[in-house]
Amino acid sequence: MSQALRSPVKVDSPIKRVAILFSGGPAPAANAVIASAAIAFSRMGIEVLGIRQGYTHLMEYTPDKPLQEGKHYIRLQHEDLELVRSQQGIIIGTARANPGKGVHTYEDLDDPAKTAPLKTVHDALSSLGVDALISIGGDDTLTTAAKFKLFQDRHPNLGRRIAVVHLPKTIDNDYEGIDFTFGYFTAVDMLATQVRNLLADARAAGAYFFIQVMGRKAGWLAYGAGIAGEASLIISLEDIPPEWWTTEETINPKTGQKVIDPETGKPQMREIIDLKALANRVVDTIIAREKEGKSYGVVVFAEGMGEYFPLEELRKCVSEEEFAQLEPDPFGHFPVSQIKFTGRIARLVNDLYVERTGKKKKKINSLQFGYEVRCHRPTAFDIILGSQLGVGAYRALIERKLDGVMVSVSGQLQLRYPRFEELMQTGKLRAKERLIRPEEDFHQLPRYLESRID
Repeated sequence: MSQALRSPVKVDSPIKRVAILFSGGPAPAANAVIASAAIAFSRMGIEVLGIRQGYTHLMEYTPDKPLQEGKHYIRLQHEDLELVRSQQGIIIGTARANPGKGVHTYEDLDDPAKTAPLKTVHDALSSLGVDALISIGGDDTLTTAAKFKLFQDRHPNLGRRIAVVHLPKTIDNDYEGIDFTFGYFTAVDMLATQVRNLLADARAAGAYFFIQVMGRKAGWLAYGAGIAGEASLIISLEDIPPEWWTTEETINPKTGQKVIDPETGKPQMREIIDLKALANRVVDTIIAREKEGKSYGVVVFAEGMGEYFPLEELRKCVSEEEFAQLEPDPFGHFPVSQIKFTGRIARLVNDLYVERTGKKKKKINSLQFGYEVRCHRPTAFDIILGSQLGVGAYRALIERKLDGVMVSVSGQLQLRYPRFEELMQTGKLRAKERLIRPEEDFHQLPRYLESRID
């Protein structure tokens, strides 16, 4: 038989049972990753447990309440997984439970109270006889995986050593260590279709659409959707220049009181964006397009900018009740998806447009896209990418006997295995973020396609 067509050699390994969990928001091709990993392991005689709802049930484990098959986890066998890789959704579910929430520094790893949730997770997995954990999730979940690995390093007397491998997931694509994450291109494809549809609508009606899309710190989704959808202008957080930034005192949404910095005793300050400068840049594009005979267009904004709106403007984007409920999630993130700000920007833009041109206001419609893209049917590319990452978990743990690595790809989906240490911020227990860099060609691409601003 041709060497190229031979099945992979079965490798002798001490790992006999692995657990797979998915944490954080959904992403297209999630099932491609889960099923591919399970198929690769189970075909080699290694048992695979799919942990339901991320870390939730693991964190709730106690010896007198053991984890139950069918309720807290399921067995994943290759015989049952055909046609699953292309399915929408997540066959094992997901959640945002975070066992590493109380661990912020390396010193915290030695604090029994702060590491108690990590120990509970270890105890839960040990109770199932798990030899290795495969976590799938965003940079927060990568950080949790690194903390779990380091917790075991610091406490070798825990008993069972559970190897840890992480698979990168986020449609935001803001991941250090991999160029494009699974689900990104599916989400971009769906968003681009919406942008093109709205551009046709805008042209027919002589109007504008302002669209807010997902992207906390990084504008990959906004840029991908805008470029492929032929948007008139794309603006993300990376585009805000230094001169557009200023500060104001931080206010607690619930109490309405100033937040005092415990170290200095002075009011805590927060960075904010000069929205008039931002609105003026949008007006520049509207005027430039009118010179080209185009009285319509679509502007795409990354939603992460909402976190940096001045308090006065933020209150105009949500009701008082909604404002009081703006609390960070279990990973400490501001709920930017709850801030629909395009309507407020539209009003600011129209005021400045009238002031600068003397013409009547433009018709501007504001929209927010988000959850509808996270479980869209995956594209072929994302299924292939997700499948490679899933198989990569097997190859990392069994063929290469690795622990504490993320599975990545480069070039023609060639597998790579960067170590957790390479992906953490210097001196911090926090994964690096990968933003769009203004000097890079991907960022510059739409500038060559948008109306020229002199």
